[in-house]
Amino acid sequence: MFGEIFVEVNVVNKPKKQYVAMKGTKDGLTLHLDDTCSYDELLKELDEKLAINETDEQDGPFIAVRLHVGNRYLTHEQEERLRAIIRAKKNLVVDSIESNVMTKQEALEWKRKNEIVSVAKIVRSGQVLHVKGDLLLIGDVNPGGTVIASGNIFIMGALRGIAHAGYDGNRQAIIAASIMKPTQLRISDVMNRAPDYRTDEGNEMECAYIDENDQIVVDRLQLLTHLRPNLTRLERSF
Repeated sequence: MFGEIFVEVNVVNKPKKQYVAMKGTKDGLTLHLDDTCSYDELLKELDEKLAINETDEQDGPFIAVRLHVGNRYLTHEQEERLRAIIRAKKNLVVDSIESNVMTKQEALEWKRKNEIVSVAKIVRSGQVLHVKGDLLLIGDVNPGGTVIASGNIFIMGALRGIAHAGYDGNRQAIIAASIMKPTQLRISDVMNRAPDYRTDEGNEMECAYIDENDQIVVDRLQLLTHLRPNLTRLERSF
């Protein structure tokens, strides 16, 4: 008969994964929340960690809390539950909740602001062409005509009327035209009724932008490569 053999097995308990990483900064408290665990597990660990680090000071200064939730999408109700847990702790107040995920509505709004709207027409006196995003106008803007865009304005023709780029506050916006003879240029909140453009009507495209002195200046289009490198963001290397 064989004798009994006993084998001793050592079970190593792996440390539990941490779902909440806390980091104190001079501006407050930053919390990085795991985006792969369940929402309830996340709330439980968040509540426990904040309770451990809770201060006894009743009259201390408020501490701003910034939440980074990564690729986790939060509904309005889920955001409110997070805020409620943090508000329940002494002296903590939610400053922001940042996510890498955007809603369909936010994505459509971003697309509208960043897309290039192409229009082929002549903007005549008394007419106003208004778009969200960048405007590519294939045609002229006659005296008395106006083109307005939240982004950049590119005119493949003559600009002899009014152009307003970056109307919602984008001071990096530019105005470019094949023939730059405007009656008025505006970029964001900066206006120039008598832009300093050359009087010779050549074939070289020109652009207008806000310089370091908060003035609208007009110069050769080639300068944009250095002035606004982000304009070439759609270029790809093959």
